[in-house]
Amino acid sequence: MSTYGDCVTTNDDSSRGLYPLLLRHVLRRLDAETAHRLAVRALRAAHGFPGGPALLRRSFGVPAPHRDRREAKRVLGGEHRSPLGMAAGFDKDGEVPLALLDLGFGHVEVGTVTAHPQPGNPRPRAFRLLSDRALVNRMGFNNHGTRALAKNLARARRTERGQRAVIGVNIGKSKSTPLDDAAEDYRFSARALAPYASYLAINVSSPNTPGLRDLQSVEVLRPVLEAVQDEASQARRRLRRDIPVLVKIAPDLHDDDIIAVAQLVQDVGLAGIIATNTTIARPESLHTGRLEIERIGPGGLSGPILADRSLQVLRLLRRHLPADVTVISCGGVRTAQDVRDRLAEGADLVQGYTALIYEGPSWPGRIARELQAG
Repeated sequence: MSTYGDCVTTNDDSSRGLYPLLLRHVLRRLDAETAHRLAVRALRAAHGFPGGPALLRRSFGVPAPHRDRREAKRVLGGEHRSPLGMAAGFDKDGEVPLALLDLGFGHVEVGTVTAHPQPGNPRPRAFRLLSDRALVNRMGFNNHGTRALAKNLARARRTERGQRAVIGVNIGKSKSTPLDDAAEDYRFSARALAPYASYLAINVSSPNTPGLRDLQSVEVLRPVLEAVQDEASQARRRLRRDIPVLVKIAPDLHDDDIIAVAQLVQDVGLAGIIATNTTIARPESLHTGRLEIERIGPGGLSGPILADRSLQVLRLLRRHLPADVTVISCGGVRTAQDVRDRLAEGADLVQGYTALIYEGPSWPGRIARELQAG
């Protein structure tokens, strides 16, 4: 029997066929960030209607819950109906985590959230590279802050289904906080959000907060990891459940630095690593013209262009981490075969984001069904 559950008999061909037309003729004419906000609002509205969650699952062909819970894939203390999860960045403020699960994701990572609310960088700050099915963003951790996210997650956790949901929380450093005070900034967010988090993810790898990636050097990273791990341990004693802590790294790190981070994760006792974030590189293999890339300017690049490096980092981590340290592979995932390849290379879970923008809302359910089919 399948590790990822039973498939419902449904057909999302119509939604799959309509979405490329919608993207080509409507969505591409909208600013990428505006289209994103509309998508979040539509999900929130659909999920809020009586019967909305079931309608979302039925409309997009989401596999049914496991008849035998022993069949579920257990990672980070949670049960996953699909190994594909929603990466951080889509639902920064925890507005629609349960709706995203109803699209077919096995887990959802909300955030990145910072201790203090912040507006992020000036707009425009999100751009589509249509010929590469890629995105460039320099959002700058725009979010309503830790307290607002905690309130939203508390609401989501009130139901039995919400309590079972695997919702990770990705935390970052407030832009106004000096690097020397980063550990306490992360600690504040960890303390407030641990009660609602299936796991905590420490984001030190976004290219859009000045100096943030400097935290990836082992000497500077250690106190940040220790601060969050300490808060998770204290919360574990209060709540009587584990709150795993992971760190998210950039694909642009040198291999030696990745190995050093892997060793540090073991030294501190973290649960794992998420690899990888977006890249600041602009490879020559991009189909988008150089003039257009220069016009867009700086930011993190995501999409299929990241697949090769993400796989390289996954293989490197698996060579230098014991099997009981979790690795979530992220970057360039589009197809069910991509997910299978990551799992075969040692990933415990896989995450995607950019493909949802180009494939549409039927994408996670379709991946789950194709994985179930073998």
